[in-house]
Amino acid sequence: MKIATNHASLKGHFPGNPVVPGVILLDEVVCAAHVHIGVPLRITGVPSVKFHAPLAPGAEFDVVFSDKGKARLGFEVHCSAQKIAEGVLTYETARAE
Repeated sequence: MKIATNHASLKGHFPGNPVVPGVILLDEVVCAAHVHIGVPLRITGVPSVKFHAPLAPGAEFDVVFSDKGKARLGFEVHCSAQKIAEGVLTYETARAE
């Protein structure tokens, strides 16, 4: 996965030294969680998240998930073998209508 170097959120974040905003990285984690779980999800919270290092635009990164039980999903984001973020998502599966 990677964030395009021309992503709209990068303007002004930061001139001369662009860094992917944490909220954009979390959005990618949420998208990957939907694929990982395999059913439609409603994210109900992010009770914990820690950013260890910045992510440069265009840099490849991976998201690794771990089941924390009771609709809690742990995640780690890695770039070049370095953990750059980690946290927990809480979720509900979508109800059939």
